[in-house]
Amino acid sequence: MIDAKEAISEKAVLIGIITQLQDEEKSEEYLDELQFLTETAGGVPVKRFVQKMERPNPKTFLGTGKLDDVKAYIDAHNIGTAIFDDELSPAQLRNIEKILDCKILDRTNLILDIFAQRAQTSSAKTQVELAQHQYLLPRLTRLWTHLDKQKGGIGMRGPGETEIETDRRIINDRIALLKKKLKTIDKQMAVQRKNRGKMVRVALVGYTNVGKSTLMNVISKSDVFAENKLFATLDTTVRKVVIKNIPFLMTDTVGFIRKLPTQLVESFKSTLDEVREADLLLHVVDISHPNFEDHIASVNTILDDIKCADKPTLMVFNKIDAYEHETIEEDDLVTEKNKEHYTLQDWKKTWMNDKEVESIFISALNKENLEDFKEKTYEEVKKIHIQRFPYNDFLYYEYKGEE
Repeated sequence: MIDAKEAISEKAVLIGIITQLQDEEKSEEYLDELQFLTETAGGVPVKRFVQKMERPNPKTFLGTGKLDDVKAYIDAHNIGTAIFDDELSPAQLRNIEKILDCKILDRTNLILDIFAQRAQTSSAKTQVELAQHQYLLPRLTRLWTHLDKQKGGIGMRGPGETEIETDRRIINDRIALLKKKLKTIDKQMAVQRKNRGKMVRVALVGYTNVGKSTLMNVISKSDVFAENKLFATLDTTVRKVVIKNIPFLMTDTVGFIRKLPTQLVESFKSTLDEVREADLLLHVVDISHPNFEDHIASVNTILDDIKCADKPTLMVFNKIDAYEHETIEEDDLVTEKNKEHYTLQDWKKTWMNDKEVESIFISALNKENLEDFKEKTYEEVKKIHIQRFPYNDFLYYEYKGEE
């Protein structure tokens, strides 16, 4: 008997390129991420195709010879989907679809699909639908390529074209309606934020799948959905947390990712407002990931885009239980020590030792160093709390006297 999950899984090939801006190592890493995205969406990646080129072909993304190789493999192994690691232009999508004759997805479409699967609340669903329609609008013509394959194509052209125009108008109307709905949602969320009063707000930010929701569950003793998949959290969750004698609000936000579709950044404005209005950011990093420094840079770029880069930040290096480093044998005099060989102690002596940005190393899953984490968070929240409520200063002295 076929497993239900297996029955709906789609076999897919993954396609990427190596350019001057994206070397072989970077390309491999992006394809690893694309594979994780594909698996999260329910697909089964079976093969990767990579081509070296100066820049993507404006007509077919890959060179024609490479596309022929992909076509031969797809036909021979009955593959239904080809997934490209970059956003394809409408023309590229059309041309590739004609050659490969299967479903073509790009990275943006794949991320939007995962977001659509994960959206639970009315707010998240509306935001995702808006992003999907904005992505779909310039690509509408490819949906009508089936008319080319019918006999008597001349007579079919008029109605086909009219159909596209009708669809375009329907989508434009839908976009306008969704934008209106989002404005209402934004207002409601703004009122909710206003009603929270002057309480200090702390937002968890970071790359997708770094353990933000797990940390939120441990600290706030709540039950936020957490799973080892990309974008497990789409809906912003706010919980009241009390450390020692200070109450504050903690927000779990959507994870970021490299090459995050611009449509999503725009449509998730109300979610990102939670980050904009936070007093303190807890930037959670998966230190067990080999490319965690790139992840930090990607998150900082998005924080810069939404004008949040200058907020007080505590760097939280999570998953220390899963951290592994390469070792150099004692008699090995050739191998140079580099970042792959760094122990956690070595990392702590690098830029992570910068006193301007506090760092803490924890394992949210195994609850390692959580007391230190709470202490550091408490100290950061306390600084903001004293500024906001200067007359409550006596609380802190009183508390320390009882310890």
